Amino acid sequence: MQGVTAVRTSVLPPYAAHLRVYEPLAALPEPDRLRWQARLAAHGPDAASADEPVARAALEAQREALAGLLPRPPRARPDVEGDRAFLRVVDSVTYVCPWATRLRNWQALEELRDSLPVALLDTVLPRRAREEALAAQERWRSAHPDARPWILTSRWEVPVRWFLPFGAEDRRYRPAGGPGDGARAEEPAALFYLTSMAQARRRVARSYRVLRERVRDAALTGGAEEVGRWLEEFHPRSLVELDYGGLVHVIGERALAADHSAGELADGLAALREGDAEAAAEAYETVTERWRQVQALRSAN
Repeated sequence: MQGVTAVRTSVLPPYAAHLRVYEPLAALPEPDRLRWQARLAAHGPDAASADEPVARAALEAQREALAGLLPRPPRARPDVEGDRAFLRVVDSVTYVCPWATRLRNWQALEELRDSLPVALLDTVLPRRAREEALAAQERWRSAHPDARPWILTSRWEVPVRWFLPFGAEDRRYRPAGGPGDGARAEEPAALFYLTSMAQARRRVARSYRVLRERVRDAALTGGAEEVGRWLEEFHPRSLVELDYGGLVHVIGERALAADHSAGELADGLAALREGDAEAAAEAYETVTERWRQVQALRSAN
């Protein structure tokens, strides 16, 4: 893929993208609100504007996760839910995206169980450890029946449905910091989209309608419905963010600068709405082919 760089390091970075919801701090129940207010006062926000990525805080989260990867004996971690969140300030309003690490790890374990052969799964995480994790999850779920993650994660790709909440105007691209960039000298490139919950829901609803009416593809329509249902779980004045995360390390800056997937998909849906199936198919193929080439690097030597 032109412009894509395969990065070889002694420790592979997590090549994952994230779809996040940030809820208004003022809308949270008091115990949570006070906890996040205290963290904000002690550490400040992870991003102080809509144009600033949370890359530094995300890297810290990844390092914390890597530090706990090799317990002996192996077990599902963490044992208790962490007390961390991404804090973003936009137009003087503070928004909170809790990491909910334990909940997300349980979900990742379910995905792992469905994707690996049993013999390999037993090597990664023994059956007894999986059973203990499942029992802990069931106990926690019974006490928190309405729990949902604020963060969705996808490895080696951004699912096409994740672009539906965003338009071209929501795109934020920041090149990697160079020697003359002062405090940013060590920061990697960042590409993310940020929009309001109202806009996100509106775009997903419109996408769902046009896909249902004009495309006979249950996967596409179902994907739009899935994203829409997830967004409905959160406060209506929330923010929605799609962060390319660790994928920036494998895609490379040249390809990142040329990546306008959300805008291209929006153009395709607009063409579909107007009855121009050829233009819609061309836009969809552009986006999907871009991500097929990124995924192909997963098996590259």
